[in-house]
Amino acid sequence: MITVDHVTRTYGTFTAVDDVTFTARPGRITGFLGPNGAGKSTTLRVLVGLTPPDRGAAHVLGRRFKDLPNPGIEVGVLLDASAQHAGRTGREVLTIAQRTMGLPASRVSDVLDTVGLSKEEAGRRLRDYSLGMRQRLGLAHALLGDPEVLILDEPANGLDPAGIRWMRDLLRGYADRGATVLLSSHLLHEIEVVADDLVVIGQGRVVAAGTKADLLAGAGTHAATRHAVALSNALTSAKLSHDLVPATGTTGDDRPTVLHIDANAEIVGQTAAAAGIALTELRSADGAGLEEMFLALTADTQRDRYATPHVAAHTTSPQGAVA
Repeated sequence: MITVDHVTRTYGTFTAVDDVTFTARPGRITGFLGPNGAGKSTTLRVLVGLTPPDRGAAHVLGRRFKDLPNPGIEVGVLLDASAQHAGRTGREVLTIAQRTMGLPASRVSDVLDTVGLSKEEAGRRLRDYSLGMRQRLGLAHALLGDPEVLILDEPANGLDPAGIRWMRDLLRGYADRGATVLLSSHLLHEIEVVADDLVVIGQGRVVAAGTKADLLAGAGTHAATRHAVALSNALTSAKLSHDLVPATGTTGDDRPTVLHIDANAEIVGQTAAAAGIALTELRSADGAGLEEMFLALTADTQRDRYATPHVAAHTTSPQGAVA
């Protein structure tokens, strides 16, 4: 089990992690989500002992990471796939770790086979690795000690679709045999497919935590319309709470506005019909997927807002330069 209890970490006047508390349980994959700069990486660094917290504590298997006698055989960690000596070969990187952990030499070949790195690829120097190959090597390093816990930061970064599918199956199988998997990723669809539990962080604070089913269920209704003001007025008259959410997959000034309503789809449809408002889409929010829930929960922390970006026209100065 992984436990993070009221962890706070500041840098000068900036609070990177603010009273973060959550648990990742054995036999389950916990997705750790948040916008860029939300505090995910700092939290993971605190968890594995690379960054000391100002307050609170983080434990793996009931102990602080630095108190584990041989961490690599208990906790597999991948925080930065590029954090290896570029002049070493993949096999050399794993062999050094294997000897440090006191493992049999056969483990190196075992994990290379597990992550799909060939003998020829394992013999290349890391400077010649693609990003996807570095990720596979990083996963091999994390799996080397056959640990009970995996802590992974963006492990699918750089993998092609087949590689992402492979990684998903690998982690699912690992959790199904009783391991604890904590997975941070920006690939929301992959988290949605593989995760059992979710922890969402924004501006250094946990904004939602629980099982994926609980967080996505009962989430209300999404309705899209080109008559957003009229629908909003009708919903207000019916005393139905609602908010704007991003309209994904559409572009242009005529795109429908999407509203999230705290009511079931039947009530929303009846309200719109009574007001004579045409809807271009009406669906339960629990079927809308993780992306829209994530964007709604972290709306105040997003760098890119929901409004259509305004692109200024190019102007030409008297000297002919483009401004």
